[in-house]
Amino acid sequence: MLELRDIDAGYDGFQALFGVSMQVAAGEAVAVIGANGAGKTTLLRVISGLLPASAGEMNMESVSLRAIAPHRIVEAGIAHVPEGRRLFPRLSVESNLKMGAFAPAARARFAERLDYVYSLFPRLKERRAQLAGTMSGGEQQMCAIARALMSGPKLVLLDEPSMGLAPVIVHQVFDLVRRMRAEGYTVLVVEQNVSQVLKIVDRAYLLEVGRIKTSGPAAELLASDEIRKAYMGL
Repeated sequence: MLELRDIDAGYDGFQALFGVSMQVAAGEAVAVIGANGAGKTTLLRVISGLLPASAGEMNMESVSLRAIAPHRIVEAGIAHVPEGRRLFPRLSVESNLKMGAFAPAARARFAERLDYVYSLFPRLKERRAQLAGTMSGGEQQMCAIARALMSGPKLVLLDEPSMGLAPVIVHQVFDLVRRMRAEGYTVLVVEQNVSQVLKIVDRAYLLEVGRIKTSGPAAELLASDEIRKAYMGL
């Protein structure tokens, strides 16, 4: 579904990604793990068009994402749940969800998509009139993910979905990723909580200082002594 080949990217003369190549097949859940500052968020920003790549090829279902205007990436089937959720705090939950359905195809199916996300997130339906900024961190993360699903995406990008959440809420968020997979979504998740995320994905890539250091089945990486020592403190 998604294929990156030799992607370079950076900010104002600072190179953050060096020759990154990776693939995500339809129906997979894939993680990108690594330390803070490794380039994980930059990678998702490049895929979703928020940051242009300076070199390399990037295709979604054989269509070049580098040839698509950033505001059209959503129409290509990619939805990005950014780090820190980035909700509109002074708008209601339902108004935030409407923002996720701004593309013409999604607007045409708004009522259907709204019913669908409320079936996945009944708590959001209960709080649809509540200001998003007054909800708990876990509820805001649910709202951010639900907003992404409003576009009817093929691929969901999740950037540090467990960041800043209490441990019990972290488990709920990862359970939600499992539910998304059961619903047929393809997921690419960036996460520092290595021990948890490797239990819910099929494969993972280890990003170190902007380069892919290794990749493989999640179970193999979870059992790797090097990764356990460096990223799990074991």
